[in-house]
Amino acid sequence: MKRPQDHRISVLIADDHRLLGEALGTCLEASGGFAVAYAATLDEALAEIGAGDPFDVVLLDLDMPGMAGIAGLERAVAANGGRVVLFSGVVRSQGALAALEAGAAGYFPKTMSPSAVAAAIRLVVAGETYFPASETMRQTRSGEADPVLSKRESDVLRGLCAGATNRDIADDLGLSEISVKMHVRTLCTKLGAANRTHAAVIVLTSGLV
Repeated sequence: MKRPQDHRISVLIADDHRLLGEALGTCLEASGGFAVAYAATLDEALAEIGAGDPFDVVLLDLDMPGMAGIAGLERAVAANGGRVVLFSGVVRSQGALAALEAGAAGYFPKTMSPSAVAAAIRLVVAGETYFPASETMRQTRSGEADPVLSKRESDVLRGLCAGATNRDIADDLGLSEISVKMHVRTLCTKLGAANRTHAAVIVLTSGLV
């Protein structure tokens, strides 16, 4: 696959469940900003990676043919120069942690919605390591109530989840851009998010709104 020369994020979905991969890829491309390629085995994935510049993100199924567990992931990480994410249909905490130790840029459960995957991919492209927010929140906020958001904060949060810029949110809500920035800062604090993209991922994967 020839990598896009525009602003689109190049993604390789390496999964032997072709229908699932193509469904996700279709949703990503329909949302705008993504160019998607596919592979069904580790050999096919390595061939796709070697056919051009590294992909911005590779979603790699740990159980597809040729993987041999973490060893296959390590080969993909080396071939793509990083930004390989474990893409699994079964939540395996130890396996996910082992993948991170092996150089993976994160772990995406296949139960994530396409919009959550899109947000998480952008987080990885920005240089962050992604681990499911729902798991992180269960570990760090066990026994705590969900954060209480004002109506205005909820409105701003919906804009973040939709991928809107601060200016777009300000125009939509009749606020100043400075006010939106203040709301975003408050939301990040309440949600324990590192940035606006991380806040959107937390919400999309945990069902807070």
